[in-house]
Amino acid sequence: MVYRVGIIGGTGYTGSELSRLLVKHPDVELAALTSRSNAGKKVSSVHGFLRGYTDISFTEKISDTEDLDLVLVATPYGVAMDEVPALRAQGIKCIDLSGDYRFSDPALYQKYYGKEHTDPEGMKEAVYGLPELFRNNIKGAGLVANPGCFATSAILAIAPIMKSGLVFPDVFVDGKSGTSGAGMTPSPRLHHPYCGESVIPYKVGTHRHQPEMDMAVGMFAGTGCDIAFVPNLVPIVRGIISACYMRLRDGAPQEDIDAVYEAQYGKERFVHYVENPSIRDVVGSNHAQVGAVRLDGDRLVAFGVLDNLVKGASGQAVQNMNLMLGLPESDGLDFPGLGV
Repeated sequence: MVYRVGIIGGTGYTGSELSRLLVKHPDVELAALTSRSNAGKKVSSVHGFLRGYTDISFTEKISDTEDLDLVLVATPYGVAMDEVPALRAQGIKCIDLSGDYRFSDPALYQKYYGKEHTDPEGMKEAVYGLPELFRNNIKGAGLVANPGCFATSAILAIAPIMKSGLVFPDVFVDGKSGTSGAGMTPSPRLHHPYCGESVIPYKVGTHRHQPEMDMAVGMFAGTGCDIAFVPNLVPIVRGIISACYMRLRDGAPQEDIDAVYEAQYGKERFVHYVENPSIRDVVGSNHAQVGAVRLDGDRLVAFGVLDNLVKGASGQAVQNMNLMLGLPESDGLDFPGLGV
């Protein structure tokens, strides 16, 4: 069976990356992409990298396409909560990449996103879509909230060791992301002369991925967690590395730390516990790397590394889609990083 899939928001970085992955997916037909500014144009005329891979045109609304099995929403926040209820009422499965459904508490959403949520029932139903930690919840789900990119990198590094009880629940995360994480719209802060030879902290204390980290680590570890997060922009296009600093409870040796991560990720296809995590190893792929080093003075630093547009967004969404539709989890994603 071939499933018909649509994308709302087909011109941004996440939407175009979804398109790149789905046109080669063995079990999926990319049946619809929406774009208000490009409605009626051939998708391949806007995304030149898709020439020869799809003949469809952008539509203004997803409702212009019939018989969809699943829709991915790759828009700025605030759009998905207007689109998803009607799609769900038709029995269409949905994945939201925007952040509208990551929290179950409307008050928390309003605090960090500055908008009142119009679909609180959907928030309660949505499943948090980080497969390596919540795979069984995602299988067969009707609505999945795709995690944020920074959040994914940090949660993968923190959650297993927090669940083990080897560390205290206070964590400092130093995150560094490439410029594609800020989206396609140009701004003075992303202008190359400003950011090209610099490291720029931004949204310190207000970044929306911080409460998401608290929530997901707490869900997995079964205990509260207090995370301080400082995001930084670095002059690369793709990639995230999050260094997560924690304090060990009883001075656990490196061998015990390694055992925790090996038990969690040793059999995973897309998350690998390695000695020296590298952005170049994972860029262009759905793979992520985690590493952990015991420091002097009962300190621990754990690293989470991924491509912010693939495992941090569109690739993870396809991984979730596969689980929701009962397909092999690695379908359409089983290829390595670029390496250089």
